[in-house]
Formats: sequence, C-alpha cells, structure tokens
Amino acid sequence: MGEFDLIKRYFDRPELRPGAAMALGPGDDCALLQVPSKHQLSISSDTFVADVHFLTDMAADQIAQRCLAASVSDLAAMGATPAWFNLCLTLPSANAAWVSCFSDGLATQAQACAISLAGGDTTRGPLTISIHAMGLVPTGEAITRSGAQIDDVIMVSGSLGDSAAGLQIIQQGDTTHPLSKRYWNPTPRIKLGQWLRHKASACLDVSDGLIQDLGHILSASGCGADIQLQDLPLSAALLANVSPSQAQDFALSGGEDFELCFTLPAHLVAVAQAYSLSQNLPLTAIGRTSAELGCRIWNEDKGLVTARQGYQHF
Repeated sequence: MGEFDLIKRYFDRPELRPGAAMALGPGDDCALLQVPSKHQLSISSDTFVADVHFLTDMAADQIAQRCLAASVSDLAAMGATPAWFNLCLTLPSANAAWVSCFSDGLATQAQACAISLAGGDTTRGPLTISIHAMGLVPTGEAITRSGAQIDDVIMVSGSLGDSAAGLQIIQQGDTTHPLSKRYWNPTPRIKLGQWLRHKASACLDVSDGLIQDLGHILSASGCGADIQLQDLPLSAALLANVSPSQAQDFALSGGEDFELCFTLPAHLVAVAQAYSLSQNLPLTAIGRTSAELGCRIWNEDKGLVTARQGYQHF
C-alpha cells in the first residue's frame, strides 16, 4: 500500500472532520484555513516517540487517542476552541490492520474534541507521531502563563496522579483498568479553558508534573508559590491502588494527567466552586502565589516537603 493509498483509505473520512470547516482540506499541497474575524489562531506542536511517550504494544487506537488528546490539551490551557490539526505519521511499515485501528482511535478523539484533520504527512521509519493542533481564541483573550499575581489562588481541575499510576498498571499488562484509561485516554478540559477566559490570570496543562509545570507559571509571572500537600486532589481509584505517599508523589511529579493548573484572583474562587458543582468537575484550591520566589510544598505539620523532578525530555 503506497503513501497516497494509505492516506485516502484511512484518513480521508468524514469522522475526522467534525470541527471547523476548511476552505480546502486534505489532499492538496496545503490545506486552506479561514480564521474568523476578531480571532487569533493558536498553534501547538507535539512529537510522540514510541516507548518514550507511549508504549509500542498499546493498541493503535489507544495510541491515537492519547496523542491527539495531549495535543488538544494545550489548546484548552489557553482557552482556545479546537479547530484543526495536522498529523505526521512515521511508520515502520504500512500495516493495514494497525493503521485502520489507529485511524478509528483518531476519529473517536477528533469527534470528542470537535477538531478536524487538515493534512499532514506519512513516511517510513521508527514509529513516531507528530501532531500540530490549531485552535481559535477571540483576539486578546488567550490565557498565558505570565499573568499570575501575588496572592492568587492556585487551582487544578480533576484529580492528579492517576495517569502515572495508570502507566504502571499498563506496564503490568492491564489496559482496561480505570487508571490505565486515564493514561491512554485523558480528557482535554476544553470547556473549562474557555470558561476561564477573563477569569484565570495564568493557566497551563499538567503534562510534565504539577510542580515542574507550575514552575513555568511562576517563572513567567515572576512570583513564587506555597502548596499544601494535603489539598492535592487524589482520586479514590488512585488511593485504592497505591499508598498515600506514593499517590502524593504521583500527583506532584508524575505528570501526563493533562488537567489544567491555573491561578485565580481570590474573589473568584467562589465563582469557580459554583462552576465546579454545575459541571460536576472538581476544581481544587491547592495553594497560593507569593512574593517569595520558588515553590514550597507544606505538609499538615507545616514542614517542607521535597518533590522529585517531573519528566525531563533530555
């Protein structure tokens, strides 16, 4: 099966076009995309390498769902509405069964995120997936990492640490466990990101570990933070599978939960809590920003805790 046969058979399908319309979609030298008036185009690029960012022996549809969700999560963190994505797929061989399964998983996640495949490339080589996700945000309304103010409340969505535990469970051979699904099928917080526009002072998604990622906000905003260890949102599933101390370590440094971590002026916390109840989505205050630089983690006895580094790419 040649490159163009592969693209036409598995990636030229309506299920991969549930998002924003295109003036010209896949099949030509370029796609043509129309950015609406008074909107900006947000773009994020991610490369996923086999046995680095996903396990080679995972099902192909699980790999596809994980990679696309991780890319869309970056759009959610800036308050953008997903619109289009490009896919660059490097394959050891044109295995029809694998590519068909991958295409099905990609379509499932594309429909969940309402994002359309605009184009991309396929080539032969070690299994590698690159996704360039594009979203739309009203001009001037994107949430960045640099807006946190002293004494803002630091909040996170959902629960933390589940993905790191899920990876361990997958490595033991179980891809159906609820925690395993949190690894291969994370939920980009698209709607929350849009709601946070004009409210959050800074935001990002938790990919490399809470403390490491929060550090990016602190560095960009020129402030520090104090985190309360006992306030970390830990799921019942996580606590049922690992010790409390391991659960806290996963939450602080495990990463890849793709939840949103954001700073919020204190007077808006009650508004966020009301939104949390209305959406059945936990939003948890875990600390505050401060004038003293650095990130300090405090336990219940008011002692300082040291967290390991999050994921290091090099």
